[in-house]
Amino acid sequence: MMNCIVVDDEAHAIELLTLHIEQTPFLKLVGSATNPAEALQLLNSTEVDLIFLDIQMPGMSGIELLQMLKDRYKVILTTAFREYALEGFDHHVVDYLLKPIFFPRFLMAAQRAQETVSTPISKKETEDFILVKTEYKGKLLKIKINDMVYIEGKGKYVCFHTKDGEQIMALLNIGGLEDKLPTDRFRRIHKSFIIAVPFITMIQGNTVQLEFTKNQIPIGQTYRDTFMTQMMDKVLTNKGKDEPGPIDPLR
Repeated sequence: MMNCIVVDDEAHAIELLTLHIEQTPFLKLVGSATNPAEALQLLNSTEVDLIFLDIQMPGMSGIELLQMLKDRYKVILTTAFREYALEGFDHHVVDYLLKPIFFPRFLMAAQRAQETVSTPISKKETEDFILVKTEYKGKLLKIKINDMVYIEGKGKYVCFHTKDGEQIMALLNIGGLEDKLPTDRFRRIHKSFIIAVPFITMIQGNTVQLEFTKNQIPIGQTYRDTFMTQMMDKVLTNKGKDEPGPIDPLR
């Protein structure tokens, strides 16, 4: 269970996030604040694991509060402006939610926060291969984790595309498979596609190009914001006053 607070100057935003938190089994709301000063008082008196933090607030902004907290808490930014969210990645935020915030997207961000403190992930990351059931009865096939370029869902089956150009069909559901793969290496970017992040060569518009394949992998709208968030620490941007600001690499 993660104790969380909501910091937002708009009452309806707090009410909506409160409703989302109540629907999330591993989250517990322990307080809310309408400005950063109230939030600091709350943090000093309450045990908190996760903060849902608005960026634009009167007096002190959410970014300024982040600078004061110095990475002591897990933070998910909430904002109506995508460009403001990117600044938060300099402070290692877990994710950002673009208003209006719908529950499916909220849940994805909350699960990512939970994963950062979850111990089973480290166990999964030590595994270097998996065994899958093929279309042939009684046959199990070994696939090395590092050989997987991307995985494509095809109804009741998935197809593993490997560095050697192999296409291995297995009797699996892509949703169940996602939970069994190392989270530091694989990202689901579409309802039908999981990719190996180390093999990314280019992100352009709503597609990803990978090594060892000429296929363009689509980025689904549902997964786009989370994927972009996870890629932000890899993006180099100019910091000078007169230089262009950060851009969205997926536009």
